[in-house]
Amino acid sequence: MSELSGMVSGIPVRLHAIVSGTVQGVGFRYWTRAEAEGLGLTGGVGNLPDGTVEVIAEGTRDAVTDLLDWLRSGDTPGRVGEVEAQLEEPSGGFPGFSVW
Repeated sequence: MSELSGMVSGIPVRLHAIVSGTVQGVGFRYWTRAEAEGLGLTGGVGNLPDGTVEVIAEGTRDAVTDLLDWLRSGDTPGRVGEVEAQLEEPSGGFPGFSVW
């Protein structure tokens, strides 16, 4: 993952990803929440009006990398075409992982 290279594994980071493809109406958000919660991440996932899904996840670099790998794996519901991902400073403002 070039987006995540060079970062220390235990430092908190925020992943902001836009997932395109057939990702709405297939349970994608709920599966993503379950995966993120299993990794100990906070944040949320929601449908956007253009048919993409936005994922915001905060946690350790290792956990964020695992979620990003899962999003790109082909093991998600629906059919992921592309995942545009960037790292940001975490806000620490999420009490859990929500679906919107």
